[in-house]
Amino acid sequence: MQNKDMNLFTVLILCAAMLIWASSFIALKVAMQDIGPLTVIFGRMILASLCFVFFIKKFLKIQFQKKDIKYIVLMAIFEPCLYFIFESYALLNTTAGQAGMITSMMPLITAVGAGVLLKELISRQLIVGSMVAVMGAIWLSLDAVSSQTAPNPMFGNFLEFLAMVCGAGYTIAIRHLSNSFSALFLTAAQSFIGAIFFLPFAIYEFNTMTFDPTSDALLSILYLGVVVTLGGYGLFNYAVSRTHASTAASYVNLIPVFTVILAYIFLNETLSTTQIYASFLILFGVFITQIPEGLKTKLVQSQYSVNFLRRKTREHKKK
Repeated sequence: MQNKDMNLFTVLILCAAMLIWASSFIALKVAMQDIGPLTVIFGRMILASLCFVFFIKKFLKIQFQKKDIKYIVLMAIFEPCLYFIFESYALLNTTAGQAGMITSMMPLITAVGAGVLLKELISRQLIVGSMVAVMGAIWLSLDAVSSQTAPNPMFGNFLEFLAMVCGAGYTIAIRHLSNSFSALFLTAAQSFIGAIFFLPFAIYEFNTMTFDPTSDALLSILYLGVVVTLGGYGLFNYAVSRTHASTAASYVNLIPVFTVILAYIFLNETLSTTQIYASFLILFGVFITQIPEGLKTKLVQSQYSVNFLRRKTREHKKK
């Protein structure tokens, strides 16, 4: 059995995957400056689909059940269909950095959704962390200032939040499908269904909007379709093969940090001091929900020991 202990190489692979996924916000923002938002998504889906054409013969041999088809359709409706509609219009209204910060709430939304729909345990720790993160997201949005590239940041952040709700629904659907299908097939299914779904939207935008795509916009779509879809997916799954899935999943919380840094470098976006505080509040809420059980137990035991010593000291002084 392969060693599942983390090492520097695995950490670097995970960080690279998160960096690629964070860069998708920058690429989307650049592409949508010259091309309709849903046309950008269609281009991304069609390019990703072409990457999976070589696996079609392998996919045709897969056996399906009726309930599997229902979950595959549900998965695709959540993501890429609704997810990318919300996210593309979110980035038309808010900055890439703020949208990236909202993504940190997805694990919390997923956990709450799993608790409601799958009857999984919702801990007090999750409730507290979720409330803290939501307050941070509201604070971040309220302090946002309109600009030429972010005309309505509060509305954009709300749309990004809806995208995260769809992402949570997708994750819950994947929990069922991953027992029967490979990640490669599920990613390909998303790409094929997404290309078909966004085709009529792209045709409508092509006939109703003025298109003057620059080389930057076209390269951004190529980057989204090939590098983000295959590179991010390939690196992450390779990392999962070298460590535990739960450990790898925790690195998703790096995406907001990387997005803010990339937005500053490539888009000249900045966060105000208040927005930085709000962002830290969001990350702190996420951190509360991610504290390992063993660490929580040690903290409780440590606090119990401190209180016990204090009580004994007071009793000794009284004597």
